[in-house]
Amino acid sequence: MKIGIPKEIKNNENRVGATPAGVKELVAHGHEVFVQHTAGEGSGFSDEEYEAAGATILPTIEDVYARGEMIIKVKEPIAPEYPLVRKGQVLFTYFHFASDLELTEAMIKSGAVCIAYETVTDRDHRLPLLIPMSEVAGRMSIQEGARFLEKPQGGRGVLLGGVPGVKPAKVLVLGAGVVGRNAALMAAGLGADVTITDVNLNTLRHCADVMPKNVKTLYSSRHNIETELPTTDLVIGSVLVPGAKAPHLVTKDMVKLMRPGSVMVDVAVDQGGCFETTHPTTHSEPTFVVDGVIQYAVANIPGAVPYTSTLALTNATLPYALRLADLGWQEACRRDPGLAEGVNVDDGKVTFKAVAEAFDLPYTPLAL
Repeated sequence: MKIGIPKEIKNNENRVGATPAGVKELVAHGHEVFVQHTAGEGSGFSDEEYEAAGATILPTIEDVYARGEMIIKVKEPIAPEYPLVRKGQVLFTYFHFASDLELTEAMIKSGAVCIAYETVTDRDHRLPLLIPMSEVAGRMSIQEGARFLEKPQGGRGVLLGGVPGVKPAKVLVLGAGVVGRNAALMAAGLGADVTITDVNLNTLRHCADVMPKNVKTLYSSRHNIETELPTTDLVIGSVLVPGAKAPHLVTKDMVKLMRPGSVMVDVAVDQGGCFETTHPTTHSEPTFVVDGVIQYAVANIPGAVPYTSTLALTNATLPYALRLADLGWQEACRRDPGLAEGVNVDDGKVTFKAVAEAFDLPYTPLAL
């Protein structure tokens, strides 16, 4: 199979779809790999490393899309890429369709096969291609939250871990999935007073067993969240409904309960955000202010640490990319129902129910 790896063009997205080591494995399986010039530069991988791994370097993104039967990316195509996607081409990347009607319509029109990292499942019904970036995003959400609590960044001037004689900051983590647990662990490690919420009592019991003593658990309800917000310095939104739009756990009115200079980080922004006030931001302009509260809603948080992120992502995606290339996407999906769950759009039809429901589009179950 001919596999294309283009350079990411989303704002400040420095990750790349595969490392040179990943390319070497694909080539060893007999596939041709085309990498766009400087595609790996932002992650610390040179064209020479890709060439040594067996890739062919192509000068432009148009060349890569034209040659590739399967395109392996990190982030969803954006508007300049829409005309480059063609009928029958396989796109293997993060899509987050349910929060982006324009993207959904463009991919339907293209006739391409869109396999979304974020909805591929494994035998234990986990999301193996989302987990690595959720781990990175969860940990980074605390780094970024701590930074924007600093006065020069517009925050209250609160040190997350406090000092002897001064209480630490209060951190509220909404959702105890992979993002939430990693955020809670990072905040706890810095010495913050952490509360993590969820609606699943078994999940909360597990957190109570394994989390440090400065992490408390709380059932997630509107009343409980409203009670916590007035004394919370940093809120992390980390709620995920796989493939669907995230629910709004913090409304506009609830934001007003927080003190000026407090910070909210919405890691669920890729799926529409779990704060009603959320709109996507970028690494170059990461925040906006609502009622005196700083809102951070960067849609590609792991892109700020591309070396770590690209290595972690390739570790997870490479086995699936090999299967798709070795067997063809249809046979690979026949053999692996979890991989078939990743097919969101095929030949102009929406094949993932939550995406169809998000925009009231016709839903067509995937027929292999």
